[in-house]
Amino acid sequence: MMDEIDLRFSEFEETLIRFRKDCSEAIEEFSVGLLSVFEAEGKLLICGNGGSAADAQHIAAEFVSSFAFGLKRKSLPAIALTTDSSILTAISNDFDFKLVFGRQVEGLGKPHDGLLAISTSGESSNCIFAVQSAKRMGMKVFSLTRADSTLSSISDFSISVPSQNTQYIQQCHMIAYHMIVELIENAIMARSEL
Repeated sequence: MMDEIDLRFSEFEETLIRFRKDCSEAIEEFSVGLLSVFEAEGKLLICGNGGSAADAQHIAAEFVSSFAFGLKRKSLPAIALTTDSSILTAISNDFDFKLVFGRQVEGLGKPHDGLLAISTSGESSNCIFAVQSAKRMGMKVFSLTRADSTLSSISDFSISVPSQNTQYIQQCHMIAYHMIVELIENAIMARSEL
């Protein structure tokens, strides 16, 4: 058992080194792009499936509440599109599950808003449909995904983890979005002090 644990740590350490090298600039660009959405009084809509649905809720909570404990800043508007069971089941039943996020984007999104699509594979059809809806509406599109995926190629800002291993991609996504929230909070606090 210890051999497996050591192997997982070693593999993740290697992935983390590649992730830092390949994605640090993307994390900065993503943060700047998302900050511009909030500064334009826009909101962030967030979607994903499974563990990525949980990440959508986690990210929304960090923006609406705050990331840094005790930080006094204005609440930032973020909505996880993964939480309303009536909407999710109605769209899935009446239309198609691949439209479960795209329909919400059509109903809730505005041109100055942003959409964050999270997909470990980068091939989730409902996330891709949501991106297409957002683009038609003139929204900025952000994604957390893996390298060389459909989602990364159609997003305005993408953090694309250089791995094919689901658990390492998800772990890197969490590191990335924690950094992004911190960078945005720091920028907001610095500007409020001017």
